[in-house]
Amino acid sequence: QVQLVESGGGLVQAGGSLRLSCAASGRTFGSYAVGWFRQAPGQEREFVAAISRSGDSTYYADSVQGRFTISRDNAKKTADLQMNSLKPEDTDVYYCAADLRCGGPYSVSKSYDYWGQGTQVTVSS
Repeated sequence: QVQLVESGGGLVQAGGSLRLSCAASGRTFGSYAVGWFRQAPGQEREFVAAISRSGDSTYYADSVQGRFTISRDNAKKTADLQMNSLKPEDTDVYYCAADLRCGGPYSVSKSYDYWGQGTQVTVSS
């Protein structure tokens, strides 16, 4: 079992930054990959970024490449998403997720076994 809790969302102006954090409990944190997804009402969940168990490998959607950075601290059991140069189109509910099998593909939501409750990010123009 894995429990995930996101925090750090909020309202920010375009061009600003936010840092989301995903706090995990349950199964050993370093034993699974972590992904961040986002979803707007009525839309499918969209891949944002993912990080391997050790943190050595990271993956990004084209839409956030160069603006967002995913990281993890296995000792603290957290995975963060630093979001810079935010745009109004980044407005969504952001979710972190755990991939226990680590089989990927990391960009597919069905690869993940546990999800957090989400945190709202709103970027004003």
